[in-house]
Amino acid sequence: MTTADPSPAPTQAVALQWDRRRAPRVTAVGEGQTAEEIIRIAEAEGIPLQSDPVLVAALAQIPLGREIPPNLYLAVAEVLTFVFLLEGIDPYAENE
Repeated sequence: MTTADPSPAPTQAVALQWDRRRAPRVTAVGEGQTAEEIIRIAEAEGIPLQSDPVLVAALAQIPLGREIPPNLYLAVAEVLTFVFLLEGIDPYAENE
């Protein structure tokens, strides 16, 4: 008989930055304590968070500072839409 490992998978986090002119860039990637710190900083700064382990795993493969690849545009656009709706942001406004 095989038993499942009861310990949870390590926390993983990715932070993105988007200047509205180019594709979003990966600005932080971490696992375990580093991921928890990324999440803590985001929460302290009022940055909306969304949990999507599959997307995080894909984004974590992108080197820091690099733009996301075209095959992830749709998934990241869905996250940005969530953030815009949650925060009342107009993505077309110049000063937001």
